[in-house]
Amino acid sequence: MNRADFEAALRGIGAERYHNLHPFHQRLHSGACSKAQVQAWALNRYFYQSRLPLKDAAILGQMDEPALRREWRQRICDHDGTAADPGGISRWLALTDALGLDRDLVTSTRAILPITRFAVEAYVSFCRTRPLLEVIASSLTELFSPAIIEERMAGMLRHYDFVDARALAYFSARPPQASRDVAFALGYVLEHATCDARQDAALAALRFKTDILWAQLDALWLAYVEYRAPPGTWQPCP
Repeated sequence: MNRADFEAALRGIGAERYHNLHPFHQRLHSGACSKAQVQAWALNRYFYQSRLPLKDAAILGQMDEPALRREWRQRICDHDGTAADPGGISRWLALTDALGLDRDLVTSTRAILPITRFAVEAYVSFCRTRPLLEVIASSLTELFSPAIIEERMAGMLRHYDFVDARALAYFSARPPQASRDVAFALGYVLEHATCDARQDAALAALRFKTDILWAQLDALWLAYVEYRAPPGTWQPCP
């Protein structure tokens, strides 16, 4: 594919497979979730958020060029925080605090769903073991995140009186970071996927990432919409 067609193919994956299309997210954004279902989502999603710096450190370790490392290491700061900015993980904990979840329970991750753990660990392993082009391509779900963040904030503020703008600070801070990150990652993938095999590998990596996100929502739906949470996982108070 030429550059334009390849970029269109990458974006097409989001149109077909991004997790904003999942019934759980549609339920969350429309106000149809109970407070317990919102709590379950935030509790399980914390594990994904907490592992993003590990994923990015694994990618950083593959980069031989200082310029690439300088660009990528900002992602770790975005999540872990700095002296001037508490970071995305801290902002996510502000959300779970606002939802009334015990912080020690959240950070221990002992009550998350098995599929949440398996899916997130599979993604971190992918980023440790696959070629650099593929792992950078897998990050391109950020191409599709601005729309879901806007929809999520508007829907949750409209429908749920137990969250406010301060509780959703993670989402208000994320769009400019994602725009910066995706500009770099998309440029890298378009530049380095120079043959059919590399383009196919990049597309497969992005599909894999959408599968990781989708699987986590499948697990939430089964556990907290169909009420089939496995033993040992978080159970809403009666």
